Amino acid sequence: MHDSQLIRRRLVIVGVSVLCLAGAIALAWWQWNRYQSASGTWQNLGYVLQWPLFGLFPAFAFWRLRALRRQHERGTGHASAATRPAESESDDPGPAAASLPAPTAPESEEDAELAEYNRYLAELNAKHERESR
Repeated sequence: MHDSQLIRRRLVIVGVSVLCLAGAIALAWWQWNRYQSASGTWQNLGYVLQWPLFGLFPAFAFWRLRALRRQHERGTGHASAATRPAESESDDPGPAAASLPAPTAPESEEDAELAEYNRYLAELNAKHERESR
């Protein structure tokens, strides 16, 4: 992405975030006036507190997406052969598993648990395939 496109994109993101926040503050002000009127209820006061959170959400979403993108960019392509689990030559999972991509090293404990569970499911599938022949 070119620098001018990047700057333009960031300005649009900031503009959308500011516009959403300004709109939410206006709606909160409107609900505050409704709360202070004779027909105002506690629900209107709840909206007064809720609208600014809605206005801040786009800025949070853009921030979170950017953080996830950076995390993904750091995590791709860094798994070496030394960190991959060793494959056993005696366990032949069958032709269906041969087309599956090679497992990569898990990045966190949760990923390690998921990888272990997926290995267990692959073993069960291979066992089922051998028994059904």
